[in-house]
Order: sequence, then structure tokens, then C-alpha cells
Amino acid sequence: MAVYRYGYDAVVVMAWAGFTAVVTEAVVQKLMKQAPTSDDFSALVDGLLFAFLLPATAPAWMVILGTAFMVILGRMVFGGYGGSPVCAPALGWAVLAISWPDLVDLNGMLLKWDLIEPLSELKYFGLDAISSVTPMSLLLGENLGALGASQALMIVIGGAYLMSRGLVRWFIPVSFLAGVLVAGFVYNFIDPQLYASPVFHLLSGSTLLAAFFLMPYPSSSPTWRLPMLLFGFFGGVMVIIIRTYGIYPDGVPFAILLANLCTPLFDLIQPKPFGGR
Repeated sequence: MAVYRYGYDAVVVMAWAGFTAVVTEAVVQKLMKQAPTSDDFSALVDGLLFAFLLPATAPAWMVILGTAFMVILGRMVFGGYGGSPVCAPALGWAVLAISWPDLVDLNGMLLKWDLIEPLSELKYFGLDAISSVTPMSLLLGENLGALGASQALMIVIGGAYLMSRGLVRWFIPVSFLAGVLVAGFVYNFIDPQLYASPVFHLLSGSTLLAAFFLMPYPSSSPTWRLPMLLFGFFGGVMVIIIRTYGIYPDGVPFAILLANLCTPLFDLIQPKPFGGR
């Protein structure tokens, strides 16, 4: 769907991100004298997830640099896949967003397409600017957005498939979406003329991509049920807070990173051992 929406530009971004992730990991593993693990495809998956957070017109040098930072700082510094305390794709996006905000700005980088980027319009021009944006158009990806994050329906299908296979447990995705809905409803209830509906926040930006693919990142999310529920709900609430008060229209990756930093605290909530008091 990203290729259908953005054409060859999408192919270029995804190709550079996937290729750079695999090569960077292999080079760092060689320098660290580790056994190569490129054949497990985890680096390739991280590269694609990182690409899904970028605009289709992101320059190749920025994709390569951001992917390299993602792998080195988000994976290899902590020993490789499975050891990172933060979601690597979100970390890579954060580095680019802070370093080159103009090139990550979806509204400014997607001017060649005659559509709007809903979250940017809401941030800079208010509710009237998104009056024509419907939940169905958001679900079908008929608005501009990050390469893969704006394909809401496809993400839901992919997430549902992963949960049906047991590859992703439902605790984090459902609680994260609940956090977005509850916080969005509170703000909308306070002033419906100023704050967008919770459904808009649910379907716009990279909310769904975070729910099913980034928040449940294996090494940076809790392992027990109650911590997972609290972790997901906290991340969802932070999405709305960052969108409301932050300078970034979306800011979902920042919400993910903040939740990741709290994972050790959530993991302290554990069931009592059998026979313990």
C-alpha cells in the first residue's frame, strides 16, 4: 500500500533502510568479533519499521544515516538484537527528528502529492483544517503520512495476524490503544472545539504502527501481564500529551521511548512466588 500510494519513492526508502540495517549489523558484528546473525532477518525487519516512520521523499543519505544510528545505538551497543532497552526504530527516528527536523517533517516533505497530512494540519491550523478528514479516509490511507504508518487498515490486518499466531500478545496493543482513546476522550470532552476526537488520534499518524509493531518490541517491553497493561496504557496517554503540548505533530516515537525508559519500573510489579508472602 505504501508503494501504491507513493510509488517508486517508497521502494527507494524501504530498500536503503533494509539494506543499510543488514550491512551495518554485519560490519559491527565483524568488528566486535560476534557470530553473524543477518540470516535471522531481525535487522531487515527493524530497517523496514524504521522506513515506515519516514516520508517517502526522505533523501537516501538521511535514510542510510538514520538506519546506521538505529542499528549501532539501538541494537549493537547493547550486544545486538534482544538486548536493547529501547525500541530501535523509534530511536533512529528520534535522532533524525532532532537533527534534521525539516527533512522529517511530513507536511513539508510531501508537497508533490495533492493531499493533506492530518496531524500537521491539526497542529498548525486547528480543527477546521481537518473537517474534511473522515475516519474511513484515515483507515484507507487516503491522506499523507509516514511511509507505512499511514496505511491504517493494512497495519490492523498485520497486527491481527500476529496476535492470532501468538507472535504478539494482546496486552500491550490493546492497552496502548485504550490509553490513546481514554486520553483523547478526556481532552475532547474538555473542549470539543479545540481538541480532536479520540478516533482521529487512533487512526492518524503512527498510532497503529506503534500499537502492533513498536510498543511490543521484545527487549524493551515488560514481560508480566499487569506491567504490560500499564506500560501500554502509559504509552498511549503519552501520545496524546505529546501531540497536544509538544512541538511535533505526531511524536509517537517519543512516547514509545518514554515508555521504554519506564519499563524497569513496570517490571517491578511481579506476581508473588509460589508460597511467598
